[in-house]
Amino acid sequence: MKLNWRFALAAAGLWLAAGVAQAADYKPAVVFDMGGKFDKSFNQGVYDGVEKFKSETGIGYLEFEVTNEAQREQALRKMAQRGADPVLGIGFAQAPALEKVAKEFPDTRFAIIDMVVDLPNVRSIVFKEQEGSFLVGVLAALASESGKVGFIGGMDIPLIRKFACGYAQGVKYANADAEVLENMTGSTPAAWNDPGRGGELTKSQFDRGADVVYAAAGGTGVGVYQAAKDAGKLAIGVDSNQNYLHPGTMLTSMLKRVDVAAYNVFKDSMDDKFTPGIQVLGLAEAGVGWAIDEHNESMITADMKAAVEAASAKIIAGDLAVHDYTSDNSCPQ
Repeated sequence: MKLNWRFALAAAGLWLAAGVAQAADYKPAVVFDMGGKFDKSFNQGVYDGVEKFKSETGIGYLEFEVTNEAQREQALRKMAQRGADPVLGIGFAQAPALEKVAKEFPDTRFAIIDMVVDLPNVRSIVFKEQEGSFLVGVLAALASESGKVGFIGGMDIPLIRKFACGYAQGVKYANADAEVLENMTGSTPAAWNDPGRGGELTKSQFDRGADVVYAAAGGTGVGVYQAAKDAGKLAIGVDSNQNYLHPGTMLTSMLKRVDVAAYNVFKDSMDDKFTPGIQVLGLAEAGVGWAIDEHNESMITADMKAAVEAASAKIIAGDLAVHDYTSDNSCPQ
């Protein structure tokens, strides 16, 4: 019996040592894009995901926050040179740099969120943002008293027009007579982090009669939400659950589960379950959705909740198709 116990303890010690060695050898990395990891939106969603991985496993990660476009390729290459694996790039703009670096390091696993890089060592994760935006469009139309709602985009690119188009379709689905006002913040990456301009555009939309505004603009959205609070109007957040920012004026948030995508990249790689290729996450895959919690539940009536849940069920079942702007750069309404 004593011999068996000693054997068991020795085996357990070997297993523990192997586990510690595995954790020590595993070195994931993430390169956040412009706007910073605390943008309360897209980047922060990724940060939440990798922090969850860190808290669950005790394994840290390398990180870098891009502040100008030239840093993307440098940062990705530096991570790979330091032995990081996997290396996660955040945002569509990192695609050219990540493709180049991934070719240089074919034995390193890479992943990118919001763009496709077709290489055997890259996982590309994209979302059906139009589906989640459709749902918050339904809520906006039902909450609006004026029949006019707004959209504030960040950088004017097809991806953001994909949000806008899905939103407009949802608004029109719930109220065919509703009007949707739309503004983009700018045409450069600076548009992701300009709260002042976001606030100005929102005030302009309120002056034109809108009473609900949806922002898909990264850190610029902070200015949109503040303007809504100041005017006593309603705002809709994006990517992360932003309902907590201004309870009482945040109608809801369109959830884009970049946190789950980032967590899965790290966890799958650690567990030797990493698969390259394209992952497309929509409502059916729980990749997008809308947020209801203690901060906004008093503003969501039973009828509103029923309407958005019915629309969601139809989309998942394939009975309601939401047009993807990026498929042909058009938006039928």
